[in-house]
Amino acid sequence: MRLPKTAHTGLPWRIHEIAPDFRLMDVWAFRTPGAGPDDFPAMLAALWNSGGPDGLPAPARFLFAVRWRLGALFGWDEPDASLGTRVRSLRERLPQDLREAPAGTTPRSVPFAPVYELPDESAHELANRTVHTILHLGWVRSSGGDHELRMAVLVKPNGRFGDRYLAAIRPFRRLIVYPALTRQWERAWRNRPVAEERA
Repeated sequence: MRLPKTAHTGLPWRIHEIAPDFRLMDVWAFRTPGAGPDDFPAMLAALWNSGGPDGLPAPARFLFAVRWRLGALFGWDEPDASLGTRVRSLRERLPQDLREAPAGTTPRSVPFAPVYELPDESAHELANRTVHTILHLGWVRSSGGDHELRMAVLVKPNGRFGDRYLAAIRPFRRLIVYPALTRQWERAWRNRPVAEERA
């Protein structure tokens, strides 16, 4: 389900104009059979209700637990390293039309803050002492005619330490975390309540 970076850079997402100084790390696709062009809000509702990190398989939960433990031990996630302190929120960069659009929501189980939400894309951000990260979600017509979810992860490392941190977690991210997210989010789409689908 991993895609080339051009699968993100080749589409006219609004995030390109907002965060040109961020590095694109990964692009991932999620199967959402039967999805139509207007189903992006239903997909977002399904994935935000899918349990977050606590709903992932044991190996991925273990990695998240280790990360939170290290963060607590070394102060990576202290308030003075987060949005509005170490870095400014991307919401301060938004053009007027996106400032007036809904920011969207994320549940407490997901450590990202919403930036903006449109009918076919949304952006969420997280900052700590290692990195400033953007989670970009897009809704794209697939080769089979349905629409599918695309996830792009963009980063701005915090100096050399941030670069080393990202390099260290790369194999765990690609071999364990993303495949686990794929299964979780695709299952969330298949099992979404009918009321969400019709919303």
